[in-house]
Amino acid sequence: MKPFTYHRATSLQHAVAMLAARPDARIIAGGTNLLDLMKLQIEAPQHLVDINGLGLDTIVGVEDGRLRIGAMVRNTDLAANETVRRQYGVLTRAIVAGASGQIRNRATTAGNLMQRTRCPYFYGTAMACNKREPGSGCDALNGISGNLAILGTSDACIATHPSDMAVAMRALDAEVRVLGAEGEYSIPIADFHRLPGETPHIETVLRNGEVITAIELPAPLGGAHVYRKVRERASYAFATVSVALVARVDGASVAIERLAFGGLAAKPWRVEAAERRGSGTPEEIARDAAAIILEGARATDRNRYKIALAQRTLHAALIDAQEQSL
Repeated sequence: MKPFTYHRATSLQHAVAMLAARPDARIIAGGTNLLDLMKLQIEAPQHLVDINGLGLDTIVGVEDGRLRIGAMVRNTDLAANETVRRQYGVLTRAIVAGASGQIRNRATTAGNLMQRTRCPYFYGTAMACNKREPGSGCDALNGISGNLAILGTSDACIATHPSDMAVAMRALDAEVRVLGAEGEYSIPIADFHRLPGETPHIETVLRNGEVITAIELPAPLGGAHVYRKVRERASYAFATVSVALVARVDGASVAIERLAFGGLAAKPWRVEAAERRGSGTPEEIARDAAAIILEGARATDRNRYKIALAQRTLHAALIDAQEQSL
């Protein structure tokens, strides 16, 4: 690990000022991703700004029935919150499906959104990776790409975003609250993460000197909340394909209210045209929705299986919604 300086911010304004003054500074929160990257020298910030202790660890209701989740709320606390469990069940299920209990105890809400890909070519420092070293190329394109992206990719990058929580947040239409030199404002989560294009190393729309302060969820959405995750082993593994689903169930018929996929792209993937298209059997709805969502999929020989797996995972999630409503 390379030397760095450590600063404990005394206020949000202090954190913003330190980040703005030092373009090579990074925020340290739970540290569950950043410290690993520093040990491997994939990231080598010269300054760390600690925002623990700034009062960003509360979950409160705000106007219009919305819920405000502080940036530093730990994943375990968010998943266990009574309001989240009762009214935003897909979020609790997504968080519990991710990482291990020990990591969830440390990982934060904002840090979860900001975590970087687990693409083996990003972590394999002997390999070419445009995320790690812009302009070096992407060895994953012709490599072991079985668990990499099939949607929103480019010739520069086919990495996926690793978060489970972010997929549920996307389905719920969350907003990311950000503080910068010009004040606080909101970014719809749909716009927060960037697709790779020609600059895969730029992963979000956050600007230098900005700090996430909270995530806001809109008023609760009724229906059956499901998070279905397919992965290589039963626990502590990133999604091959995941589905965050809110569905209406009427006997044998189901209808999609909200739907987002993980494991398919560099950001949570949602195509709103696939939602609220009427009701039918889980098989019918999964087939029709998947055809819309997967349009334009660009698979390699090794990850082409994800196209069929995405439809099957959605089908299974719709059956889970039926069973939940019994």
